[in-house]
Amino acid sequence: MGKIKIRTLGDETLENEQKQQAKKKNKDKSASRRMVKGAKGGERVVSMEPNEEELTKIEPQKEAGETKEVKVKTKTKKNKKEKRNPHSKSYQRIIEILDKNKKYNLADALERLTKLKRSKLDETVELHINTIKTGISGNITLPHGTGKQIKVAIADDDLLAKVALGQTDFDILLADPTMMPKLARVAKILGPKGLMPNPKNGTLVKDPEKAAENFKKGQINFKTEIKAPIMHLTVGKMSFGAEKLTDNIQTLIEAIKKDQIRNVTLKSTMSPGIKIQI
Repeated sequence: MGKIKIRTLGDETLENEQKQQAKKKNKDKSASRRMVKGAKGGERVVSMEPNEEELTKIEPQKEAGETKEVKVKTKTKKNKKEKRNPHSKSYQRIIEILDKNKKYNLADALERLTKLKRSKLDETVELHINTIKTGISGNITLPHGTGKQIKVAIADDDLLAKVALGQTDFDILLADPTMMPKLARVAKILGPKGLMPNPKNGTLVKDPEKAAENFKKGQINFKTEIKAPIMHLTVGKMSFGAEKLTDNIQTLIEAIKKDQIRNVTLKSTMSPGIKIQI
């Protein structure tokens, strides 16, 4: 015979009550644990609801908080510092007597250059010349020199030995063409400094001693920059005065030739540039 299940009368009602109590507990648990929207799978957030004692503590705090004024601190951005003028006050005062857009004749330009002088030192006077093309070069002896002491050296075996050691304490190096093979050995040192003797600038000559005298008297070389049609030349000192500076400037412009010049700017060491007519 098979097994026979026997249910005792009176136990059914007790069993139903236990099931209802279990369902109620499950509902309470599910209500206290709520899924958060956007949370990853398996993650649950348990909401902890305050009890009556905590509610009594919170409510007076809310009421008190409603009567209090909340001060909000606002951060004010600091004003950016005004850009400082790169020039000094003395420079700004003297610039007022100069019209940057105007071209002055040489006499007026030299007169203003004197007024623009700020330093007690004997400032150097310079010409900045824009030419129509690159590759313009030559040399000229200024009537009154440049006012600068120029160290002129003549290439020989002893001098080249010093150059090989990196000693180049001269402004101009003159050489006889027969010295070229020996000069080639130190070309890497002389070339970057612009000291390599060259027939175009009058430093590779048959009579270096005579050329040295001319350079000491005021002979200068003029040459445009390699990548730009511009020259930067010294034409004297402020102590020369307008007459001597005029002679030097006119001699230089004639040597370069007016038809090869686009524009000329005159200035001293500390002054702004003055555009001049040619």
